[in-house]
Amino acid sequence: MKEMDAVQKRLLQEVADLHGVPEGAYNFRANGESVGRNSTANIDIQSKTEGSGIDIRIKSGTKNESVHIPVVLSASGLKETVYNDFYIGDDCDVLIVAGCGIDNCGSQDSEHDGIHRFYVGKNSRIRYVEKHYGSGDGSGKRILNPVTEVYMEEGSTAEMEMVQIKGVDSTERTTIAELKKDAKLIVRERLMTHGEQHAGSIYKVMLNEEGSSADVVSRSVARDTSYQKFDACIVGNAPCSGHTECDSIIMDSGRILAVPSLEANHIDAALVHEAAIGKIAGEQLIKLMTLGLTEAEAEEQIINGFLK
Repeated sequence: MKEMDAVQKRLLQEVADLHGVPEGAYNFRANGESVGRNSTANIDIQSKTEGSGIDIRIKSGTKNESVHIPVVLSASGLKETVYNDFYIGDDCDVLIVAGCGIDNCGSQDSEHDGIHRFYVGKNSRIRYVEKHYGSGDGSGKRILNPVTEVYMEEGSTAEMEMVQIKGVDSTERTTIAELKKDAKLIVRERLMTHGEQHAGSIYKVMLNEEGSSADVVSRSVARDTSYQKFDACIVGNAPCSGHTECDSIIMDSGRILAVPSLEANHIDAALVHEAAIGKIAGEQLIKLMTLGLTEAEAEEQIINGFLK
């Protein structure tokens, strides 16, 4: 594995909680090139023969294993699009950790667009964690436009944790999912924007066969003059159940647009959506301030608890 500099190591820790080389399979990418890769007996990682990206193949029956594929950018002006395809066999139970960190100290924009496609086999379970983070004192923007596609076979489960808390100037996150019989999708999104940042989250979930279900929940905070849009659509094409929820805190001069939508194409499609946007309640601040916190400290405590 190639040596990473201090900035890249810090970014790696932020987006993947890694202080060193993890056990199991991994592919580390820094400034547009692979700097480390490891396959295991059950998880094989190979570069694509055409275009930029990797194919990850997980053997049927693989359980209690993980694969880490973080990306870090520390060069100003670097822009890349990467395609990563995951082929998960039947009866698997695996953890997949992705994420991208950008440190931009220059005047040019830096951008990473990662397209991840998951093909989840029968009765398999995946837990997918994707964290985005930005830092650097340059005038160039930190831009991330991830696309996640999930194709789920009968009886499979996908639990997805999407996190973006700090430093990303512009992001358009698109998630598309198609579920077969008894497949289950769970999404938990946590997002905070500040300054003049823009963030869009788009979800389109197709519940195509009997017993399929989806639960998509977003919690977000918009500070300063930042803008957020949450656009989630669940489509029920069979006897199924779907729920989408957007719960947001608005602060300062922030703006939030929530567009939850449901499309029922079967009489036994049970679909629910919820959306709530509001400021921090005054009684919450007062209660914490009576314990000795300043107003700013109380706000941070409330936000941290809300985004957990």
